[in-house]
Amino acid sequence: MGAQVIKLTQTVNKGGCAAKIAAIELNEIINKLKFPKKQGRLIINGEQFDDAAVYKISKKLYLIKTLDFFTPIVDDPYLFGQVAAANAMSDVYAMGGRPVLALAILAYPSSVFEKQIIAKVLQGAIDNLKKANADLAGGHSIDDETIKFGLSVTGFTDNNTLWANNGALAGDKLILTKALGTGTLMAGLKFKTLSKVKLEEAYTSMRKLNNIIDIITKKEKKAIHAATDITGFGLAGHSYQMAKASRVSFKIKMSSVPVFEHVIASLKMGNLTKAHKTNADYTNKGVVIDGSLNKEERLICFDPQTSGGLLLAVDPDYCEGIIKKIKREFKMARVIGEVNPRGKQDVYFCR
Repeated sequence: MGAQVIKLTQTVNKGGCAAKIAAIELNEIINKLKFPKKQGRLIINGEQFDDAAVYKISKKLYLIKTLDFFTPIVDDPYLFGQVAAANAMSDVYAMGGRPVLALAILAYPSSVFEKQIIAKVLQGAIDNLKKANADLAGGHSIDDETIKFGLSVTGFTDNNTLWANNGALAGDKLILTKALGTGTLMAGLKFKTLSKVKLEEAYTSMRKLNNIIDIITKKEKKAIHAATDITGFGLAGHSYQMAKASRVSFKIKMSSVPVFEHVIASLKMGNLTKAHKTNADYTNKGVVIDGSLNKEERLICFDPQTSGGLLLAVDPDYCEGIIKKIKREFKMARVIGEVNPRGKQDVYFCR
C-alpha cells in the first residue's frame, strides 16, 4: 500500500490569515503592555499597526523587518510554502522595500507528517524567495500538534521610497493590486463545497509576489504616499487602519473592487470564517457600509485575505500611469476609491 495522502487543511481548524488573533482581542492585549519609547534609529514600530518595523541604517538606507506564519490554507505542501513566503514578503513590499533574507518558522507533528511533506513546504518557500532574489538562511523548528509555517523576512529600502500606512493625503486615489475572496474560497476548500478548478485563480494570486517596486519609476514610487497589504483583517480592517493612521477618510466603491470569479457563489453557500465576524466587529466604529450593498458585497469587505494585494494611496496626477503599469503584472488591479479629508467615518463603502 502507498503512503496515506494527507490534506493539510483537514489537519487544522483554521487556515492562513483567517487564523490570526481577532484584532479587537489583539488590541486589548497590546494595550496592557508598556513599550519603551522608540529609540534612536527605530523609525516605525507597531504603534500604527503598520506592516513591518523600519530601522535607519544610514541617511539613505533603511532596514525593514517583519514576521508572518500561519496554518495551512491549501492542501498541497509545495503551494503552502509558496503562499506562506509570498505572504511574509508582502509586508516588505508594502513598505516600499525589497526582501533579501528570510528565516523559517516551522512547527509540525513529526509522528504524523512524512519528511517529504515538510521538504515540499520548504522548497515552495525557497523557490518563491528565489523569485524575489532573497535567500532562506536558516530558521527554527519544533515538534507540535499542528503544522505551522512562515518566515521572518529582512528587506531594505532607501529613504526616498519608504512607504508607511500613515501618509495618505486627501485627493489621493486608492489602488488595490489583487482581487478579494481568498477567505471564503479557502473555506470552501476546507468544507469541501468547492472543486479545485474553482480555486485555481486564487491559488495563482496567493503565490504571486507583491513586487510593484520593479515595474514603476522612482517618481512614481514617490507618488505613492501610503501603502499596506490586505491580509487577515480584510479590506475593511486594513483600510480602516490606514485611514485612521493617516487621519483621513476613504471612500471605496465596491462596484470597482475586484473579486475572484466564484466568490459570490461561495458566500451564498455560507463558506465563512470566524474572521468575517471579528473583522466586522473590529471596524464597527469606523467603517460605514452603504445600505445599497447586498449581503455578499458586505461580506467581501470583511473577507480575510491570505497573501492579498497592496492597497496604495496614490497622487492623482500619477495614478493613471501607475495603474497601467501595475495591470501588466497584476491583471485584477483596479482603482477602487479615493481619499477625502477627515470625516465622521474612517472608511465608507458604497456602490
